[in-house]
Parts: sequence; C-alpha cells; structure tokens
Amino acid sequence: MTEVATQIILALGGLGLFLYGMKLLGDGLELAAGAKLRVILEKLTSNKFLGALVGIVVTAIIQSSTAVSVMVVGFVNAGLMTLTQGMGVIMGATIGTTVTSLILSFNIAQYMPVLICVGAFMVSLSKKNNTKYVGQIIAGFGILFFGMTTMSDNLKPLASSDFFQSIITSVSDPFIGIIFGTLFAGVVQSSSATVGVLQALGAAGALALPNAVYIVYGIHIGACVTSVISSIGATKAARRTSLSYVIFCSIGVLMFTLITIFTPYVLWIENSTDNVSLQISLVHIIFSIVSTIVLLPCNDLIIKMSYMIIRGEESTDKEACHLKYVDERILKTPPIAVNQITKEIQRMGRLARKNFILSMEALLEQDKNKIEQVESNEEVIDYLNHTIAGYLVKINALAIEDADREKIGKFYHVVSDMERIGDHAENICEIASMQIEKNESFSEKAVNEINELKELVTSVIDNSLKIFDGESRDRDMFKLVGDTEQQIDDKTELFKDRHIDRLRNGECDATVGTLFMELLTNLERIADHSTNIAFSFFPNFKPIQKGS
Repeated sequence: MTEVATQIILALGGLGLFLYGMKLLGDGLELAAGAKLRVILEKLTSNKFLGALVGIVVTAIIQSSTAVSVMVVGFVNAGLMTLTQGMGVIMGATIGTTVTSLILSFNIAQYMPVLICVGAFMVSLSKKNNTKYVGQIIAGFGILFFGMTTMSDNLKPLASSDFFQSIITSVSDPFIGIIFGTLFAGVVQSSSATVGVLQALGAAGALALPNAVYIVYGIHIGACVTSVISSIGATKAARRTSLSYVIFCSIGVLMFTLITIFTPYVLWIENSTDNVSLQISLVHIIFSIVSTIVLLPCNDLIIKMSYMIIRGEESTDKEACHLKYVDERILKTPPIAVNQITKEIQRMGRLARKNFILSMEALLEQDKNKIEQVESNEEVIDYLNHTIAGYLVKINALAIEDADREKIGKFYHVVSDMERIGDHAENICEIASMQIEKNESFSEKAVNEINELKELVTSVIDNSLKIFDGESRDRDMFKLVGDTEQQIDDKTELFKDRHIDRLRNGECDATVGTLFMELLTNLERIADHSTNIAFSFFPNFKPIQKGS
C-alpha cells in the first residue's frame, strides 16, 4: 500500500472518530441535562426574544441545533408551541451550536487521550446511568478531538496535491461553495460536525478561509434538511416551522454572501488571527449571531412568507384517535419524550374520568346521548392504551435517566388501570341501556345508595389522578385514597345486603336487582383500579386484584 493511500485511510478513520465523538458528546450532554432540559422548555413564553434565549441555552447544553430544530417541529406539530415561539427557539439554536467550533479551534489535543481513558472507565465501571452519561460526555469530547487531530495530521500531504487544490479552488466560487456546504451538512446532518471537518482541513493547511467561507454559509442551509424531513406528513404549522427555518438561513446566507463579495470581510477575519481553524469558527459564530440579531425582529415577516408558500388552515375535523403530545420526532430527545408521554397518559386519565361521570349520568338520567358519548370516548381510550404502550416500549429502549426508567416501568401499569376504568364505565352504560330498553328503573333507596357510592368513587379517581399528575404525593393523600377505597368496599357489601333484603320484601324487581348488583361490582372495580394508579407511586405497594 502506498504512503498516500495509507494517509487517506487514516484521514478517513480520523473523520469517523470525529463524527462518532461528536455524536457521543451530544447524546451524553442531552441525557445528562435530562430534567433541566424539560424545565427550560416548559418555561418558554410567547416572547420571541425569550424563545431565542431558550434556544441558545438548550442548544449550548446538548450541542445540536439539528436536534433542537427537530424537537421544535415536533412541539409545534403537537400544538405545545406556536410557530412564533418555535422560530425564536430555532434562531437562538444557531448561536448555541457554535460553542463546539470555538472549542475545536484551540490546541488541546495532547490532553485528549487522558479524557478518553477517564470517560471509558466511567462508562464501563459505573452502575449508575447518570455517571455513565458524564463519562460519555468526557469520552466523546476526547474522541472527537483525537479524531480531528488524526484527520488533520493525515490531510497535510494533500495540501500540495494539484487535484485537491483544484477542488478547493472551485469551492471559492460563492455558488459552488454554498451548494457544496449545503449538501455536505445535509448528508452529515450536523452543522457542528461539518464545520469541525473544515477546521481540521484548515489546521492541516489544506484549506484557507477564502475557500472555506462560502462552504460555512452553505452548511447553515444544509442544517435545515433534518427538520424539513421531520416535518413531512406533519401539520401545516410544523411544516411552516421548518420552512421558516430554511427562509431564515437562506436570507442570512444571501446577506453574508453580499457582505463577503463587496467588503473586505474575509480579510478582516484573517487579520484578527493566524489560526485558520479559529478563523473558520469566527465566520460560523459571526454568521449565527448577526443573522439572529438582524432577523429575530423580522420573525413575523418570515412566518408570513411561510404562510404565503404553505397556504390554507388546519382541518378542524380532526381524527379523535390520535396522540396529542407524542410522535416519532419526540423520541430523538429522550428526556423530552418521557415528559410528553406523561402528558399523554394524563390526557388518558382525564378521559377515563370523564367516561365514568358520563356513564353514571347516563344511568341515573336515562340519557341515550351520553351513552353514545361514552362509546365514542371508549374508542379513543382503547386507541391510547394500545398506542401509548407501544411508545413506552420505544422510550424504555432509549438511553434515559434511572429515575425516568423507573417511571416508565410504573406507567405500564397505570395505563392498563386507566383502560380498565374506561371498560367498567362502558359496562355501566350497558346497564343503563338495558334499563332504557325495558323501561325499568332502580328504587329510590337504591338510587340514594348509588349516588353515595358515585361520590366516593369520584373522590378516589380525582385524588388518584392528582397523585399521578404530581400535584400531591404526601402520605396524607395516599392515606385518604386508601381510606376512601376501604369505605367503598364496606359500603358495597352493606348495600348488597340491603338489596337482598329489599328483594325478599318485594320492594325491588329481580331483573333490576341483578343490574344493581352488577353496578355495585363495577363501581368497586373502578375504585380498585384508581387506587392502583395512586399507589403505583408509593413504595412497596402491591396492586389490588379482586377481578378485572
């Protein structure tokens, strides 16, 4: 094998290490941020300037503007974020992602083997996920630097190659350079990684700033590719978000291309430092900061342009059976995915409660319309049960914090119990339907007992959902749920005995009496499943299992 071929292979190996290290670092930062990332995004307001600040902070934490833009498209698609909010975050994200390029411009490669060793030991020997994530960050940082150095060292001979120089000369043309940068970033799907490769070429002396500047501009457009792909099949709002991102970057590229052509901009950067790697980083940083400062006040205008291209309004006739807070895009950010699946389960719990209330009203008021509402809602509950369970499996397979993994394990049981509450509500509606068809009703004494149990069961459901939502998890609340559930058990037995006495005394018809006994059983089961939901978050609790 010739020396040139060996150097090319080593350079490619260095590139592979660099890209792998970049991914390792980004994933580790994202996982380590965990709950902090959720808190930052939840405090987002409609203020576009605050949104930009949030975008800077979040992207600085996870070092991936691509991940943030995909996350934002997912949030807009789920209706958790407006287009204005989303654009503010995305604009800020372009600034946050420049931190990596600045670090890469410094010569600290000699310390990287130590970091790789320390990080590898932390990942291999630690039993705690959080410690592993920190080790992943350290190892990833060391690997990307080591890969960049390997790549740079083996690219140096290429600097004198006529073929390579002809390629470099061609990308100094604005149009070719921008197209090349767009394609390069689109394939790699990371602006930080592609800028890092340019910095490695610069450090090797194979690339000067005049040849790199337009590639850097193109990289910013190429960074939009992933968000555009993620918006395919999404709502119009989500597609407008990705389109607005493309418009924002394109205007920035046009603005800086004109500045570069008609001013000594490149010369100013070259005069500021002899470090070509730092020069490339400065171009990247200045582009991001200036574009955001200039175009953030024009956010509304950019959004209007997206409306002109993607016309029409969202369909108001939305399919009932759909997830509101979760989709495949959210899975790219595991800490956010856990938060969003929690909201989806909370939604399912509210729907199960609504069905219980409607079923009792249908029974006591002999209302066919409410029976139909319960049947319609039950279809959604069954869909949510099946679909949420699928997403829980997917999220559990992701790299998530120990606390989140424990939470996901509990969610499997919670979702099942919520689905059973919906089933028992449907059973109550069947009892109501039989009464309506036969024109029969319960005695006044039976109705009073039913209302008494209804209030107790409603209390258990409400307090259990409060515990699940995290509103209250003190021992008094758990005790209240447990005591109320016991009251329901006691009263159910008491009411059954009273009902038998009424049957003996001829105060109640035997057919209606059978329906009354079935109703009591369903109410008791609903209380049991509600209690299971509450005590899923209580240490050493064993689920109540009296039946289905």
